[in-house]
Amino acid sequence: MRYAPAAVALSLVVAITASAGVSAERQPDPRAAALLSEGRSELAAGQIAPATDSFEAALAVDPGYTAIYLALGDAARSQGLQGKAIRYYREALTRDPKNLAAISGEGKAMVEKGAIEKAKRNLAELKSLCGASCNEAQQLAMAIQNHPVLTADAAVPPAGVTHN
Repeated sequence: MRYAPAAVALSLVVAITASAGVSAERQPDPRAAALLSEGRSELAAGQIAPATDSFEAALAVDPGYTAIYLALGDAARSQGLQGKAIRYYREALTRDPKNLAAISGEGKAMVEKGAIEKAKRNLAELKSLCGASCNEAQQLAMAIQNHPVLTADAAVPPAGVTHN
């Protein structure tokens, strides 16, 4: 009985701290946010290597901030490294399974890699989460639609190639 007041006080502290973690999305470290902003500006200017450096520095400062993984995925896609981009988008999805930007980015990387059926699954997931009219779903649908379809007839060797 003499431990009851201490147990009640401890349980209140635990309940308050647990509910505070669920209440709102965590704010990033200001240094990481500044590096992320700098990297996005560099990426928009076509400076992929410096942008990647800024994103990686932001990740070192605040490894729990999901937006950094999205930016790293975008930078990897700009370099033609779709496999690496998919890995970053999946890390973002591990942290936030309903992140529309991560689902769309992963789908676009899959389209660029040639995995159209997997990209269509991402599109279906986007449509179920936000509808067909949301920006992310429209962008992924456009990427799938504009991707050239390769057929066996398209793989005809050039005229100058001889057979042994």
